Amino acid sequence: MFWQRAWYRSGLDFRLIILWPLMIVFIALSWLRRALYRIGVLPTYRAPVPVVIIGNISVGGTGKTPVTEAVVKWAQQQGYSPAIISRGYGGQGPFPQQVTTTSQAEVVGDEPKLLAQRTGVPIVVSPNREQAITTLLQNAPQVNLIISDDGLQHYRLARDIEIVVIDGERGLGNGWRLPLGPLREPKQRLRQADIVVQNGGAESLYGWRFSLQPDSWRRVNDHQEVSVPQGASIAVAGIGNPQRFFDTLKQAGVTVTETYAYADHHPFSAADFASIAPATNILMTEKDAAKCQVFAQDNWFYLPVSANFEDGFWQQLQTCLQKVSYKE
Repeated sequence: MFWQRAWYRSGLDFRLIILWPLMIVFIALSWLRRALYRIGVLPTYRAPVPVVIIGNISVGGTGKTPVTEAVVKWAQQQGYSPAIISRGYGGQGPFPQQVTTTSQAEVVGDEPKLLAQRTGVPIVVSPNREQAITTLLQNAPQVNLIISDDGLQHYRLARDIEIVVIDGERGLGNGWRLPLGPLREPKQRLRQADIVVQNGGAESLYGWRFSLQPDSWRRVNDHQEVSVPQGASIAVAGIGNPQRFFDTLKQAGVTVTETYAYADHHPFSAADFASIAPATNILMTEKDAAKCQVFAQDNWFYLPVSANFEDGFWQQLQTCLQKVSYKE
C-alpha cells in the first residue's frame, strides 16, 4: 500500500529515487519486447473473430471490469454474440478454464467470477490468451466478438480495438514508469489506443467520461436484493482504489464506523473477519463478495455498480467495430 500512496502523491516522493535504475531497466525491457513483436521476431496470434481489449497503462484498479460488462451488454444489443477472455489473475487454475456462475473465485479469479454472474456470456480464463480463445471458440462457436478483460500489454495477442481505462480521480499518478511510478507504459501510449475512457473525475482530461452508478444492495451469501443496511457497519475493500468505494458509501448516506483497505485482489478468508463482532454489518464491493460468498454471514452485503457512459463513447465504438467487423 505504501507504493500506491507514494505513486499517487503530487510530485515524486524522494524515497522512490533509489528505484531509478530499476525503472530504466524496466523501460528498456518493455521497449525491446514490444519492438520484437512489432517487427515480427516474436510471433503474434490473430483470432478468427474481432478482439476488443479493455486495459490500462497503470497499476491498480481503474474500472476495467464494469467497462467490460457494459461493452458486452451493448454488443448484445447490437446483435453480436460476445464472449470474454481474461488472464484469471488471482486464480489458481488449472488453465484454460471455462467460468460459470458456480466457479470458485480462488480457482478462476475474482473478476471473471463477477463477470460470469453479471453477463451470462461464455468466459474462459488463461494466462495464454491464444489458448483461452481456442478453448472458447471450440465450446461456443456462435461467438463473433471477443472482449479481453485486461491484456493491453499482452502483445502476443493481436487486437482490432483497444479501449484504455483511466482513473479520473487519481489520473496517471506521478507520471513515472514502474517501479518509480504506477505506469506500465508511457502517457504517449494513449495516443495509439482507439478509445480512451475516464472513470469519474471533475473534468474530462483523457477521454470519454463514465461514472459508476450504484445498484441495489445485495446479500453476499445468496445475492438477494435487500434494503439499505441499517445499524453498525464496517466497510472493507480489496480493490485497486479502495477509497472510491468508501466515498461511494458516504455519498449514498451509509454510515460506517470503520473502513479496512486491502491490496487489489486480496484473497479474503474467514480469518480476515474473525475479530469483527458478529452483529456488525460488513459492507463490501461486488468483486470482494465473489471471494467471500462461501463463508459470508447473513449481515454481509455488497453494492453492485454499473458503468454509465456518455453517448459519444458508444458512437465511437460502433464506428470502430464497423471498420473491423467480421459480423455475419
